[in-house]
Amino acid sequence: MKQPVQQRTLKTRARLLAAAEQVIAAQGFEALRVDQVVAIAGVAKGTFFAHFTDKDALMAQLIGARINTALDTIEEQPTPSDVDEIVQALAPLMALMTCERYVFDVILRHSGAALAEEIGPIAETFGRFQTVLEGWLKDAPVRRDVPVAMLAEGVGAFFIQVIALHFCALHSDVDMPARLAPWLRAWLLPPA
Repeated sequence: MKQPVQQRTLKTRARLLAAAEQVIAAQGFEALRVDQVVAIAGVAKGTFFAHFTDKDALMAQLIGARINTALDTIEEQPTPSDVDEIVQALAPLMALMTCERYVFDVILRHSGAALAEEIGPIAETFGRFQTVLEGWLKDAPVRRDVPVAMLAEGVGAFFIQVIALHFCALHSDVDMPARLAPWLRAWLLPPA
């Protein structure tokens, strides 16, 4: 049986997360250094590594929390009724995931749970994103020749592709929502 986490441990972890948020607010995600976080939190570097295996593990926590906040906002909105509304509803999440190249890289590295002892916060948000999409599509006027779960997976795949192309020098000139909308129309709408 797992031992309960001590209050002191939780408070130290919260201080580390708050310190990291402070650095990110001032300098951005990629500029954050572990030395800055421990100095602001007032703990030893070893304490940081007792809580996080590395900077990316810390970032996975912070970015996962921001994605969850964006998903909270998305879920509070009315259910989109067409492709344009789906794209509009996804735009804030797209903006978050592309705020820095480093953020997108962390998201990609932590989006799966392959060979992991436990599913991390970013991988959990991908599962939640899938659930949100399925909820939108179950009663929407979309094609019905494939299961809703597959439709949602396709939307998620196109969503990630659009973000990846945003960071590609050859394709970064196209507005992300403008790129996503035609792909979703082709994928979701029944053939004419």
